[in-house]
Amino acid sequence: MDEITSVFIQETREQLAEMEAGLLQLEQDPDDHDNINGIFRAAHTIKGGSGVIECAFIESFTHRVENLLDALRNGDISVTPPLATLLLECCDHMGSLVDVLAAESAEPGADILVRGEALTERLKEFLATEAGAEQPAASGVAIHDPTVEVESSGAIVLTDSWHVSVRFGQDVLRGGMDPLSFIRYLGSLGEILGIETITDAIPPAAEMDPESCYLGFEIQLQTRASKADIERVFDFVREDCDLRILPPNSKLSEYIKHIHELPEDSMRLGEILVRCGALTQAELDQGLDNQHSSADSVASDSEALPPHLGEILVDNKVVHKELVDAAIVKQTQVTEKKAKDARLVRVQADKLDQLIDLVGELVIAGASANLLAQRSKQADLVEATSTLSRLVEDIRDSALQLRMVQIGDTFTRFNRVVRDVSKELGKEIELVISGAETELDKTVVEKIGDPLMHLVRNSLDHGIEMAALRLERGKPACGRVSLNAFHDSGCIVIEVSDDGGGLNKEKITAKALERGIIQSGQVLSDSEIVNLIFEPGFSTVDKVSNLSGRGVGMDVVRRNIQALRGAVDVRSVEGEGSIFTIRLPLTLAIIDGFLVGVEKAAYVIPLDTVVECIELKSQLTDRNFLNLRGEALPFIRLRELFEVAGDPPPRESIVVVQFAGQRAGLVVDQLMGEFQTVIKPLGALFRHLRGIGGSTILGSGEVALILDVAALVHAVAHAEEQKLLQGNRQTLSLSTPDI
Repeated sequence: MDEITSVFIQETREQLAEMEAGLLQLEQDPDDHDNINGIFRAAHTIKGGSGVIECAFIESFTHRVENLLDALRNGDISVTPPLATLLLECCDHMGSLVDVLAAESAEPGADILVRGEALTERLKEFLATEAGAEQPAASGVAIHDPTVEVESSGAIVLTDSWHVSVRFGQDVLRGGMDPLSFIRYLGSLGEILGIETITDAIPPAAEMDPESCYLGFEIQLQTRASKADIERVFDFVREDCDLRILPPNSKLSEYIKHIHELPEDSMRLGEILVRCGALTQAELDQGLDNQHSSADSVASDSEALPPHLGEILVDNKVVHKELVDAAIVKQTQVTEKKAKDARLVRVQADKLDQLIDLVGELVIAGASANLLAQRSKQADLVEATSTLSRLVEDIRDSALQLRMVQIGDTFTRFNRVVRDVSKELGKEIELVISGAETELDKTVVEKIGDPLMHLVRNSLDHGIEMAALRLERGKPACGRVSLNAFHDSGCIVIEVSDDGGGLNKEKITAKALERGIIQSGQVLSDSEIVNLIFEPGFSTVDKVSNLSGRGVGMDVVRRNIQALRGAVDVRSVEGEGSIFTIRLPLTLAIIDGFLVGVEKAAYVIPLDTVVECIELKSQLTDRNFLNLRGEALPFIRLRELFEVAGDPPPRESIVVVQFAGQRAGLVVDQLMGEFQTVIKPLGALFRHLRGIGGSTILGSGEVALILDVAALVHAVAHAEEQKLLQGNRQTLSLSTPDI
């Protein structure tokens, strides 16, 4: 039961997340019946699972929520903002009850019980007033309750498996109907376990009419829906199709009768039904009827089917014996595979980190072996170590992939934040999400949540104007906050943007002068002015609210992002909105690097940031930039940056790197090629060191520093920009006559 309870907790939290997403969508589209059914299914699954693990306090409350959802599903009540708010609060309360179960408490605390009773009364009121029901909500509403069983993995599954046989008429296409659209809609009722397309009616090519339909389908559908629900899927083509539905637990004789009634060849049709899983399921059900009546014995007795069932299929000439034997073996394999897939392997974070550390040590050891092989000049040894390096690289990629997750789950949690905050502020705001499928390291995902929360709440509170002001400015009344993620130059870029009022540069400058952050007469670019908001304690808000304005948000955002070896900046156009851009490394463990040398020291540049390598020409001016195919490329000499003693070699190279759309050059003594880099963090003593992002160990055992390309590109661009501003100011002072 401990394992089952653990799985129930994990699956229930996933169901609650889906339920919350569905409720938020419900407010936008109250007539989406598929969404309403999905919300109901989530609640029903939670209730059934809580009954299996005998958790009464979750089961009883979820049952009351389910009653209201069933009334909503049946059209007895309509969707209203108060109803959506109540259901969201119930969803939160169910999450609190799951937390109680996870904490291994026997009963919820007094505060949770009081909140639950209050929600129960509101649920009763909705059922009584909206639906006109006189009976208490706890009496329940008649619903279809499919059999619930528990797999060996502890996963809670449903066992209602229907077989749908449909043959579309030839005039379906002429009526503007798409047969595949009906199949897709059928899939929305549950899960299609197997499907086979019947093409026997297709005539020879010379006789084929392109406007006629010759298709049929044999479908195995697992769903909670009733037979009437399945029939309603085909309402628009009922007069122009042949539809047969076999209910769950149908006998083998019913399948055989079904085969003989269909127009196709019985032997071939029997093979088709076996392939889609229908006849094998019928065998299973028949065998269980002969042995056990309990649905819980399906998993344990699936391998003990009586042998005469296969003989019945063969004797009725609906399938070949070889196919029956193969199908039973295949079904057993599929059942075992589903059990393995359903088994959720939970690994402690420290164990996963230990695996990544070991892979890192393997990478270093592999580099050392490769170096020794190169020095030995033995062809066989070089070839062997080359193969080893390739395998180590594959292991590295696979290990890192274990920690890669999509950022979509982090983004979707802000739907609820935007809804609640917009109602609290009295604003109309929508959230637009894109790039949800973008993947990055799980460690980064876990730590980026709080900075994103600060930025989103800042956009909601300060960025988006009130509806009346937006209309005065010619904007739509509803504001928009957008979350976007994408990959760029080996980094993941996350953008938080809004179409609000933007940042007031004059107000920011005045506040910075007042706090002594900048000095009077100091020349700043527009980008530098707006990025002053990330300074500690900086705020231009006159009134402190419970959302923001205390001056403790933006500097925390920058510190947390820099701790992840990332960077954040903001661009803003007054009156049009702001865009906060976060750049983060894909992983914090192992990267592909490009090794360069300056004197005897080695440095690693992240390979994804490297654009090209060129030779440094000797005829350069004092200004640190060159003309690269018509583009001004600023560069920095690593020898000067790190104060390396000695004269540079006669021939130097420039590594052109790119970050955040900006390019810069790094002047080095020698190019040493690609290198798998295990990132070792710097100690606290070097925490504030600019231009260095970490260290690594070479195959020779020496330490090489990993360059922080973001900081270097920013430093180079900033230095050239300041020289340009100073040059313009000097030119202006020289051209201004004395008065």
